Amino acid sequence: MVPNKRQDEHKLIAAFLNDIHMSHGVVFNTRSLRLTLKKVESRLRSEGFGFLTKTLPRLGKALDKALASQTPLSATALGFKPQRGSELPIFMGEFFSRVLHPTGTVLPDACADSIRVIRDFCYLFYKYELPYSAELEQNVIDKFVKTESDISNLSGLFESLTQAALLRNADRPIRLKPNMAPVDVVREARILLYKVFQDFDFRDIVPSHGPGAVATRQQLWSKYEWTNVSSRIRQKYPLDEYFYTSLTHVADSIPSLNQVKDEDLPARVILVPKDSRGPRLISCEPVDYQWIQQGIMRRLVQHIEELELTKFNVFFTNQQPNQFGALLGSRTGRYVTLDLNEASDRVSVGLVRLLFPPHVCEYLECCRSSATVLPNGKVIPLQKFAPMGSALCFPILALTVWAILTAAAPDADTRESILVYGDDVIAPSAYAVNAIEQLETFGLKVNRDKSCTAGFFRESCGTDAFKGASVTPVRLRTPWSSSPSPEVYTSWIAYANAMHARKYFNCYDQIVRMLHLVYGAVPAKDMQLACPSLVEVPEYMRPRISRTNRRLQKRQWRVLDIKAPIIRHEMPGWSMLLRFFTEGARPPTSDRKPTLVTRDQHLIEDVAPFSVRSYTRRKTSKLVMRWR
Repeated sequence: MVPNKRQDEHKLIAAFLNDIHMSHGVVFNTRSLRLTLKKVESRLRSEGFGFLTKTLPRLGKALDKALASQTPLSATALGFKPQRGSELPIFMGEFFSRVLHPTGTVLPDACADSIRVIRDFCYLFYKYELPYSAELEQNVIDKFVKTESDISNLSGLFESLTQAALLRNADRPIRLKPNMAPVDVVREARILLYKVFQDFDFRDIVPSHGPGAVATRQQLWSKYEWTNVSSRIRQKYPLDEYFYTSLTHVADSIPSLNQVKDEDLPARVILVPKDSRGPRLISCEPVDYQWIQQGIMRRLVQHIEELELTKFNVFFTNQQPNQFGALLGSRTGRYVTLDLNEASDRVSVGLVRLLFPPHVCEYLECCRSSATVLPNGKVIPLQKFAPMGSALCFPILALTVWAILTAAAPDADTRESILVYGDDVIAPSAYAVNAIEQLETFGLKVNRDKSCTAGFFRESCGTDAFKGASVTPVRLRTPWSSSPSPEVYTSWIAYANAMHARKYFNCYDQIVRMLHLVYGAVPAKDMQLACPSLVEVPEYMRPRISRTNRRLQKRQWRVLDIKAPIIRHEMPGWSMLLRFFTEGARPPTSDRKPTLVTRDQHLIEDVAPFSVRSYTRRKTSKLVMRWR
């Protein structure tokens, strides 16, 4: 392959194509393999690594669009040479010809295996977390600011709908009908959300700190020593009840209590790595807002997942219903998958006030950041209810989408078939057009390129399906490095195991060789060790140093493992007690959505008993040699 600093990734591509040749030799013969490798080398020389991270994903997306919305694929428009008398590309044309008609439309008997091969190859490096330019950073910030302008233009619409809804008879029974007017949708959505919150007590919460950074930049242990609590928060969540352990704690803290400010501090925008397409924008909340938001979020998620009205339709901790819905929809065509674009940024505070009961809005808004600071220091007012980074972003987004779609549903069967997981939506096919119109009427934006409304391709919550078969690709995220790194080590072991499960054995062997050259011996799963392990490892690559642990009465090997350094910091006694009450009895949770390729659960070191004096910084793990 092309000799440069990404030689390892290029070898991986060659191994991947060899696997395709071995498993699909009748279609992808030796000549096809040779020509495809030659074309990949040529494009890498001319385009660089962007061919794998940008060009090939565009080809994959064009295929998805053809499968999901019957939009014809055009090789020329995508920068690929077309086959003679056809719109299909010569590149991997052997597989495209088994999926698409020469005009670029889907064949009635499209081959699911060929779809899987194309998508596996095109999306392999799509999520690669490569460095991005300052221009990409600025584009993300500009998009954030533009969205603020877009949703602010909807304030007049929301005010008029509020007035119109108030004029309607609130006691009129719900009458479901197609193509409901916005004012009727508002009225029905309000009734639904009133029922959701009629037994919910916003004061019955246990506040806590989240895992991320805060706008006020406190260290982990400093978060429990209050220097500022917004006056808006204090109106609903008094200082002595929600920020201190007891009245004795308050009494002992009177000298410092009088110095606690009540300013309404802004949030702070930061950019975090996402993938080769650019960074992700996150809003860090002030510490006092985060404290209350986390408490409301945990209580609200539990309430919604247990409430009879919502527990079969709105999900926060379980993606399986949406994933099953995608598989079922791809097999029968009865259900579509909708994806929202900029979902968290387009739920405006005006929309929340329009749909949610007034007493609910009072509690939600008391801990909502009304402004944020951009990376350049500029402070802008926020029209969105809660940007990504707020603990209330995800639940309020899901409830808003569910309420609008359920209120506008033409019948009870449609209502029962709506599934919402954040910005991933499952809905009946007959309702798709109306659902999109209703969502966009209220300022939300449906991503039509990722929404699957026709054909037999569906994607939702990390599952991609065609005619009932999973065609979800393995996506590499963590860039390979020849320097030892705990993140690379754990991630690429997971990638290797995923390749083995897909029967890409050459690709698996190539990753094993890469790992062995950098990290030495790597344990295998059949050794049953509580550390990162590969499915299969040749004998000469396995750990050799072992011992008999007489205390545990078992054989142990000295292997690489992950250790998260523990920070021990002594806080004042009351602060430690406050931490214990809010964190000590809470089971550990993950702040990340599940993905196709996840790290093995045992990669994190053995969980020690909770200690109020111990902290673990995020992303500070290191590789160590241990007996396992």
